[in-house]
Amino acid sequence: MVLKSSAEIAIMHEANLIIRRIIDELRERVRPGMTTAEIDAYAEERVLAAGATPAFKGYPHRGDGRDFPGTVCASVNDEVVHGVPSDRVTLKDGDIVSVDLGVLYKGYYGDSAETYAVGTIDKDAEKLLKITKESLERGVEQARPGNRVSDIGHAVQQHVEANGFSVVREFVGHGIGSQLHEDPQVPNFGQPGRRERLVPGMVLAIEPMVNAGGPEVLLSAEDGWTARTRDGSLSAHFEVSVAITENGPRVLGFTTTETA
Repeated sequence: MVLKSSAEIAIMHEANLIIRRIIDELRERVRPGMTTAEIDAYAEERVLAAGATPAFKGYPHRGDGRDFPGTVCASVNDEVVHGVPSDRVTLKDGDIVSVDLGVLYKGYYGDSAETYAVGTIDKDAEKLLKITKESLERGVEQARPGNRVSDIGHAVQQHVEANGFSVVREFVGHGIGSQLHEDPQVPNFGQPGRRERLVPGMVLAIEPMVNAGGPEVLLSAEDGWTARTRDGSLSAHFEVSVAITENGPRVLGFTTTETA
């Protein structure tokens, strides 16, 4: 684990402010008839205008040359994470779409995600988004000195499963800093009181991925990136970058009067 200084955390806060602005803007822009390629193009334009670099674009894929082509991961309906933006994917009324955005700014990374309703969604999809976001909030609340990494995932899992949904096991949160993915891994499930102890200076990307059906996922053979639910059920994804401080969790990219 690499602990960050207050100056480093301040830069990471700036990186996440850039992301937060774009995520907020997209919440107002995403609509039926829009393609996921259009979402990607808008995000890339805004990232570059802010003086940052897209973190995901060109991310290596197991050394086989299929590096990630987009600025965002755009995952629609039963797509869990890592959806590849495409001009062939047009959003429809009633869809949900997860947009995951990472940036590199002044040598440090930010990473955040939100799942949007496209037009009017049904009550089941509304509940999935609500519970996934609440599970993130409960996980963040555990990100304080003296707790363990597994306390975060346990809080997420308890809330998700109490509401009839399931937590994805194959993909987890992670440390973040001068590298996009650092130790420790942060699963969204597990028993409390285990794994690494949380100390001030740690920064974690906490990101529940929640399925309406079972937890199993399948990886796309076509693009090698997109993960879908095995049973075709809807999936939602929310993420924030969180600094562990003496006073508790600090969600980067938000002011002191805002919440995730």
